[in-house]
Amino acid sequence: MTRVQRTAKILGWILTIVGILGFLWGGFTTESNMAEAPHLLGLFAVNVWHNLFHLATGIWGVRAARTFSSARTYARTLGIIYALLIPIGLITPTLFGIMPLGGNDLWLHALIAIPLLYFGFSARGQAAAGRGERERFRRAA
Repeated sequence: MTRVQRTAKILGWILTIVGILGFLWGGFTTESNMAEAPHLLGLFAVNVWHNLFHLATGIWGVRAARTFSSARTYARTLGIIYALLIPIGLITPTLFGIMPLGGNDLWLHALIAIPLLYFGFSARGQAAAGRGERERFRRAA
């Protein structure tokens, strides 16, 4: 498994769990106001749309981790999306009344975007490295 695949898998599971916890913590509210929305762990405002986004992108990451090209596409696409959510959250902390994006979510989105962008765009030669690791493993067995 290459680094970008591992990143997609780990982040995919984390986002899936966060999506589920968001439903358990905040229920199915559509409140987007940062002050009134339920806060996951007391830090991150969530609502049903926020939870669905985390759940969908988490499942996508777990599935994308199966192949190098899917994992690279996942990392690049989601890295760009999370990077864009930072200025969007500064401009409209409620994403035009849809979901809370401001506050602590801003630095969390940066922490998610950085490894995704790094591994997504530095993953060019990793497909061959992944094949080499599999061949070495087969020879050893």
